[in-house]
Amino acid sequence: MPQLVTRLDADLLEQVDNLIAAGSIENRSEAVRSALTLWVHQMRRDNIDRTTVAAYIKQPQTPEEVDWTDAAARQLIEEEPW
Repeated sequence: MPQLVTRLDADLLEQVDNLIAAGSIENRSEAVRSALTLWVHQMRRDNIDRTTVAAYIKQPQTPEEVDWTDAAARQLIEEEPW
């Protein structure tokens, strides 16, 4: 597995060490892996969101499509056994 070498400021490192001491994460390497994994997944989700918004801006829903989805949502809510 490749290695990544980085520098952290003392305050951030102290916070990571506090998480380790509290049992929230196993060690510094796991903290970095977890943080990077979360960041990469968030960036992927953000990209999907931007792509979706751009598509709707390029080709907005028609009034008929909006009416259909609104009616379907109302029906689902009415069917709920509140």
